Amino acid sequence: MDITRFLPAPFFNRPPRVAVVRLQGAIGLSRPGAQGLSDVALAETLERAFRKGKPVAVALIINSPGGSPVQSSLIAARIRALAVETGLPVHAFVEDVAASGGYWLACAADDIWADATSIVGSIGVISSGFGFADLIGRYGVERRVHTAGGSKSFLDPFRPEKPEDVDRLTRLLEDMHRAFKAWVCDRRGAKLAAGADLFTGEIWTGAQALETGLIDGLAHPGPKLRALYGDKVKLVPYGQRRSWLRRFGAGIAAEAAVSVLEAAEERALWARVGR
Repeated sequence: MDITRFLPAPFFNRPPRVAVVRLQGAIGLSRPGAQGLSDVALAETLERAFRKGKPVAVALIINSPGGSPVQSSLIAARIRALAVETGLPVHAFVEDVAASGGYWLACAADDIWADATSIVGSIGVISSGFGFADLIGRYGVERRVHTAGGSKSFLDPFRPEKPEDVDRLTRLLEDMHRAFKAWVCDRRGAKLAAGADLFTGEIWTGAQALETGLIDGLAHPGPKLRALYGDKVKLVPYGQRRSWLRRFGAGIAAEAAVSVLEAAEERALWARVGR
């Protein structure tokens, strides 16, 4: 029996669906159960985006100044694993910024699109902090630290900076930088401009990034996805689910101090790209 004649026409004419995942904010500053860009926080969202409703593709809307290199790597690896398992193409769209770890995430896509005035790049690694050794000495404060292991007080901000600590930190940063460069070269390959030094930590506008091969073109999500999948394509947003505790405001007082510190750190990350 041919059952198709008993089914409504829309059953067979459903427009293609593209799952849209927004990656907004600094990477790695969130705690389990909190909103933010970390592998554990995004795992469920990405699973649903790739597997629910038979999408034809996944689009990443990126607006991030970067953050933790480890979390950037974990999130990007999860995106690639899901793309391979499902066979779905992944498109990245840069809004204001895809810098440092934000660009690491963008490279998880098969192609990268940006506005002409977006900020892209910052392929480097940074460590920053403060030194208070002179300040506490001025007020007669004595720093007492006892360790088992000569490197446990590495870069103590309340003690004078040691050259050997700086050398060790430099080696760590260079190792992370090599991993970042390898990821970009693996994902972008021959698209990168020959002879261009793209790994100095410099940032570019979207128009400049197109010339260097860091992105594939200048485009916005709606028009580009319609051009790729037809005018009837349905864009389905996927976001992180909030726990009922957070929805009803429970635990706000307990997290207030930490949230202030996280906001200050995120603000510092945005400031590096002039935002």
